[in-house]
Amino acid sequence: MIKGFIFDLDGVITDTAESHYKAWKKLSDDMGWNFDHEVNDKLRGISRMDSIQVILDHNNTTLDEKTLATLATKKNDIYVTSLETMTPDDYLPGAKELLTHLRTEGFSVALGSASKNAIKVLQQLNASGYFDVIGDGNSVSKSKPEPDIFLYGAEKLNLQPEECIVFEDAESGIDAAKAGGFHSVGIGPKDRVGHADLRFDTMAEATLFEIKSYFKDLF
Repeated sequence: MIKGFIFDLDGVITDTAESHYKAWKKLSDDMGWNFDHEVNDKLRGISRMDSIQVILDHNNTTLDEKTLATLATKKNDIYVTSLETMTPDDYLPGAKELLTHLRTEGFSVALGSASKNAIKVLQQLNASGYFDVIGDGNSVSKSKPEPDIFLYGAEKLNLQPEECIVFEDAESGIDAAKAGGFHSVGIGPKDRVGHADLRFDTMAEATLFEIKSYFKDLF
């Protein structure tokens, strides 16, 4: 039986993708690196340090660990500043409605995000009250596609993976859900999250009715 839901944050609850892109773009421009939306797509769902490594690889560049950490912090400072303009109006369509329904029906809900700024984003959205557990980039050492962040959320909810449905918009996130033994819902195009158990183009389509209809044997 499904008792819990675990949500990624960026691209599922809200869309901070453009803010991340602008922050990485500014850092890359400052460093003289090539960076565009195609490279940015490869950063979806992975950690900050893994992201900067992708950018370095794209530019055939290597840096020492100390410099990497300094640049990652610089990017984060740019990004965090942009979060100040986020408001409770910045949920993705359908996300707040789904979270509200889950609360009404008594399901357990966790966040499973690679972001180390997840708490700040939830505060800006006034969304903290929807979550029983916050799993973020500070909670586990191994990021997606490893399943650790989702296993962390399930454990804190006192649930088994098979009792939870994971919502993800990244290929690495669906990979992580599958690796951990979770049921999965992909949000986005088929070529990115088509390997999820169930896929929707947008969160607006991912209503609790549709979820229950598909996983009807588990409710």
